[in-house]
Amino acid sequence: MKKNVLIIGAGGVAQVVAHKCAQNNDRLGDIHIASRTLSKCEAIIASVHAKSAMKQDGVLQAHQVDAMDTAAVTELIESTGAEIVINVGSAFVNMTVLDACIETGAAYIDTAIHEVPDKICETPPWYANYEWKKRDLCTEKGITAILGAGFDPGVVNAFARFAIDEFMDEVTSIDIVDINAGSHGKYFATNFDPEINFREFTGTVYSWQNGAWQENKMFEVGHEWDLPVVGKQKAYMSGHDEVQSLAVNYPQADVRFWMGFGDHYINVFTVLQNLGLLSEQPVTTAEGQEVIPLKVVKACLPDPSSLAPNYTGKTCIGDLVKGTKDGQPVEVFVYNVADHKEAYEEVGSQGISYTAGVPPVAAALLVADGTWDSKTMKNVEELDPKPFFTILDDIGLPTRVRQGDKDQAWNA
Repeated sequence: MKKNVLIIGAGGVAQVVAHKCAQNNDRLGDIHIASRTLSKCEAIIASVHAKSAMKQDGVLQAHQVDAMDTAAVTELIESTGAEIVINVGSAFVNMTVLDACIETGAAYIDTAIHEVPDKICETPPWYANYEWKKRDLCTEKGITAILGAGFDPGVVNAFARFAIDEFMDEVTSIDIVDINAGSHGKYFATNFDPEINFREFTGTVYSWQNGAWQENKMFEVGHEWDLPVVGKQKAYMSGHDEVQSLAVNYPQADVRFWMGFGDHYINVFTVLQNLGLLSEQPVTTAEGQEVIPLKVVKACLPDPSSLAPNYTGKTCIGDLVKGTKDGQPVEVFVYNVADHKEAYEEVGSQGISYTAGVPPVAAALLVADGTWDSKTMKNVEELDPKPFFTILDDIGLPTRVRQGDKDQAWNA
């Protein structure tokens, strides 16, 4: 059984991960949190103690590390004795942290595809540009690497696998729908790192349809969805991580991702983009100072973690999966609903961070007990979803299934 966890990152998602690891430290052992800014790690530890989240007495320790430095991460893994690394830092550090895990033998879990700062929206499938190049090495060395184990990507990948396995002989389409029907009360803010958030929506929108990659522009294709709890919501087809692996594993299906946006967000986003303020390329000011516009915008916006205390409303994220069973058409919606206020009361974070942070801890628990200790690199849909759902149910993100007029727990 693997024990001792190293959490890379100290943002809102890392806070959720730390709380959930603490709540399950009887199974996960010592907990270490590391980022470039030690004080952020220490603040997360203080929040864990303030909520009395530790299930039993144990190590909960902060560290400073440059996660872009593989040697430094390797040294930290070795000094802490961590056997599981949960990477919820910036997507820019994925490959250095993965390399450190391969070097030390630690299991690796992340929640998003690797990115490089000066490049947006590469040619799909993006996983093949970075992480998948290490797959053979992971197999050769027996390294468990679970890719994209947040909510989307992550839980939604498991939703797709479950719907196909349980309800269909053949799958024809997978539509992932992410709706945040909550309100943070600010004029404008992003729910997670603004730099990563905007980068998702400034490039080409890729979807997998009719056996090929299709290209669209952001906000070009919209659809109104009628969803459980949150009702009718407008969402737009967007490029997203999980489309990249689901298209490889289910090439016969159309795979699309839909994100909910209000008119206000679209208007502000459009102005920022048209002014060039969402560019990742440096510009020089009249005073001769070189700046990256996207980083300036990020510095001006509210810290996503600051939104939590006043956030209200709910999220609904799920997969509408269509196919055939015994020659007849079938469709099923597998989903979760989360509440912003409840998330804040439990772990001090808003619902978006909660839905992103709970799943990698569930994955870590499955790696720890051997269920998902695959000794190779896997995307979430390549693993048995049922143990994942069982733990998610237990630690805060229950899975629901809607088919026709029936709406019930996944294991009912």
